Amino acid sequence: MYKISIIIPIYNAEKYLRDLLNSITNQTMNLQDIQVIMVDDLSTDNSVKIMREYADQYDNFMAIELKQNNKIAGTARNEGIKQAKGKYLMFADSDDFYTKDACEVMYKAIEEKQADFITANYINTDQDGTRWDRPIFDKKIYKDFKLSIYDYKKSFFILNSSACNKIFRKSFVEENEIKFLEGVPAEDAYFTTSCFMKSERVYYISEIMYCYRQRNRNKKNTSVSFYCSRDYFSRINRAYQAIYENFKNNGYLRFYRYVYAKNMSYMLYKFIDSEIITREERKEVLKEMKWFYELSVKLKVPAPQQCQTMIIEKILEDDYDTAVNYCKIVADIRAYLPKEIRESMSRPDAKMYAEIGKYDNEY
Repeated sequence: MYKISIIIPIYNAEKYLRDLLNSITNQTMNLQDIQVIMVDDLSTDNSVKIMREYADQYDNFMAIELKQNNKIAGTARNEGIKQAKGKYLMFADSDDFYTKDACEVMYKAIEEKQADFITANYINTDQDGTRWDRPIFDKKIYKDFKLSIYDYKKSFFILNSSACNKIFRKSFVEENEIKFLEGVPAEDAYFTTSCFMKSERVYYISEIMYCYRQRNRNKKNTSVSFYCSRDYFSRINRAYQAIYENFKNNGYLRFYRYVYAKNMSYMLYKFIDSEIITREERKEVLKEMKWFYELSVKLKVPAPQQCQTMIIEKILEDDYDTAVNYCKIVADIRAYLPKEIRESMSRPDAKMYAEIGKYDNEY
């Protein structure tokens, strides 16, 4: 049995895939203790060639080629879990990479704490892999601690939706029959929050374990941040409905209110920043997702910025033309803002979370 199985969904990642795979082969942990499961989703570039190259070179690297294009990583990740022989599971996106001791540190942490899963600090990088100045979580503020589903402040803030800065006990995942959503984005948010709701022992470690590559904004780049299609928003709508129902059915709407606050802001800016949907498609998207923005009222979660409040008010009034106009104004302003400010706008601040907390007892 391997100590860790790392599952990597791959689709047209030839530009970055070697960086990720090399970050694994260069780990401080003995490479033979790591199983690497690469799952290609019908790439049309040289990703398969690179994947096969590593599988031929390393006997603990497995190359899987899906027979049907699924567009989203959930199917590939679920297939990877089926093939995993490790005691623990880790996940990586094909355009990101690990820090040098990520596997060793994460393995030791989950073994020592006998946890269901561990979530770690991570950092954004530029497209060329240059790290940003600060990690996502300030090390001076957030030390190592045990998370709780009843902690709506620190635990919520630390538990980001990504599966990639985490390590999971495989038996825990299998015993609770937890899977990634398939055919939709936010599949990892569903998986991670499902794990959190079922877990008893979850810990955060403040060391940086994962490097999340931010794609540059240019016409040849298909980064989701700027190129969310009409189809993307239809799929994310289905994912968000599944996540909401999952929290509601498990009796954790109080915690979900905080998740919703973050998702509301994040999704609205994805919609605002998208450059490939037409005006009519924008109105269609807002109509379909009206239920989602209605939760702002139902759950008593205000928008973190006035511009978002104005947009949501128009959505709830079915005034989609005005809502789209407001989105265009905000998009034009954001185009001139530094990346760090754009990033911070997508996250609610402490003042907003304090406002949400006033109504905790009602849920």
